[in-house]
Amino acid sequence: MSTTFTIDTATSRATPTPAPMKRLTVPAIQKRKGGEPLVMLTAYTARMAQLLDPHCDLLLVGDSLGQVIYGLPSTLGVTLDMMCAHGAAVVRGSYHSVVIIDMPFGSYEAGPEQAFASAARIIAETGAAGACS
Repeated sequence: MSTTFTIDTATSRATPTPAPMKRLTVPAIQKRKGGEPLVMLTAYTARMAQLLDPHCDLLLVGDSLGQVIYGLPSTLGVTLDMMCAHGAAVVRGSYHSVVIIDMPFGSYEAGPEQAFASAARIIAETGAAGACS
């Protein structure tokens, strides 16, 4: 006897169907200055982004993932590759929030050229709205 199962995406927590909403933009966030408060939380994975996205205006992918996800003693061991991988996952898992990604130690200290190159790489590889130091 063969049984075929199908996933009901309306109720499945594994592959949720995103609610139809448009992603916020940085200019839209700027227009709210002095008005409605903003909600910003930290996410490190696609699943965290899926859970937080409907409730947030911004999602930060912090270099604290070194301690929270990898168990490192500090953020000093976090690499640009790690931030790009986690940043891309958060962007894929969100549909509404502006995603900002931390630049890890060593990716901007040498000067403006290095900072620009690191930020450009993060934005190009992840689709995030911005990178911060």
